[in-house]
Amino acid sequence: MKALIPPARWAAIRLFAMDVDGILTDGTVHISSDGTESKTFSILDGLGLVRLGKAGIATAWISGRASGATTVRATELKIPHLVQGRIDKITALQELASALGLAPAQIVYMGDDDIDAAAIRWAGIGVTIPDAMPPAITAADYITRRRAGLGAVREVCEHILTAQGHTFPA
Repeated sequence: MKALIPPARWAAIRLFAMDVDGILTDGTVHISSDGTESKTFSILDGLGLVRLGKAGIATAWISGRASGATTVRATELKIPHLVQGRIDKITALQELASALGLAPAQIVYMGDDDIDAAAIRWAGIGVTIPDAMPPAITAADYITRRRAGLGAVREVCEHILTAQGHTFPA
């Protein structure tokens, strides 16, 4: 079990960046015989991301594969930074941090696979899920209680929002 993250570290966060498949979804992609795909996204996670936006916290999705379903959901949630087709997650995250003028201590990165491990390690708070691949677990500062696609992202949103003193109606 990883150590608890002090509230002051969560309070410093200005960007929550994350992988998509296996973090915002359970990692399953449904592909029909006509080539269309679908994914399942959690409403819990979506509301958490909307609340972060209202609180002035930027969000970014950095995905190794391009997906129309991901684009549609990112547009619906008004995710300001969508990067698709990049398996070099650390480079993509560092480029985004530089463009936004942010230091690693101001960033949470959440991923679940070996291609996420360097970004997890680089971010001020690196997060993964309980059933992530071993390199992601080793790199992470925090492992969510909830699973991917079932509120794990919301759990991280709540840590950030609570540490920064934001409250929302019950």
